Amino acid sequence: MNGKRITRSRGDRLIAGVAGGLAVYFGIDPLFVRIGFVLLSLFNGVGLILYLVLWLITPNEDSLSEGRATVEEAVAEMRALVEDLVARLRGVLQR
Repeated sequence: MNGKRITRSRGDRLIAGVAGGLAVYFGIDPLFVRIGFVLLSLFNGVGLILYLVLWLITPNEDSLSEGRATVEEAVAEMRALVEDLVARLRGVLQR
């Protein structure tokens, strides 16, 4: 085993870094991975489900945590993202 792991990118991140991390692992442009997720999402939401699962189980590239702590970290990130989106939506709707 070469020790290479799939991780979520901190530097190339639009949402959670899943596409950026997969792109680094496979040595391709992150745009292709993102397009793949969008195309898969058009088929019964498979891409969205896959993205969310990978977000939960894939550690950040700088994370030293393993197993359950990684999932807890991902859930905290998801919660923060949703709270930020709700706050932005409220701001737009209150105008």
